[in-house]
Amino acid sequence: MSDFSHYEKDGRSVMVDVSAKRETSRLARASGFVSMSAETIDAIENRLLPKGDPFEVARVAGILAAKGASGLIPMCHPLMITFVDVVIRIDRPAGGVVIESEIRLNGKTGAEMEALMAVSVAALTVYDMCKAVDASMVLGNIHLVEKRGGKSDITRDI
Repeated sequence: MSDFSHYEKDGRSVMVDVSAKRETSRLARASGFVSMSAETIDAIENRLLPKGDPFEVARVAGILAAKGASGLIPMCHPLMITFVDVVIRIDRPAGGVVIESEIRLNGKTGAEMEALMAVSVAALTVYDMCKAVDASMVLGNIHLVEKRGGKSDITRDI
């Protein structure tokens, strides 16, 4: 197991030591989707949900989640995030809500987990805010869209 960066020679899990790495400007974007009924989309658009505006609550939840990723993912480093954005929009033809996040920082590692965490928790919050009218919603397609500034850059089509 010595070839794996997150294992000691004896097989114990370990957080990777990034102290020797140089800081770079980093960016990560993620996306996800919550499928729901047309009636639920109507209720969101017409502000008829019993818990209020799901998008604003989910946006703030996503921001908080990005800031707290290292507290939930064991080998995730705490990062000094300089920017978080979570955008939520209705995609009526696709039958649901698109959630996108962007994270920026200057650091020695990552931003991907923070971007994915933001989308995941925002999607869970949309579900929570809308479940009274639609318990059949499905959260899915949560994925990294773009990563820049580390050893390897990634860009994918949403």
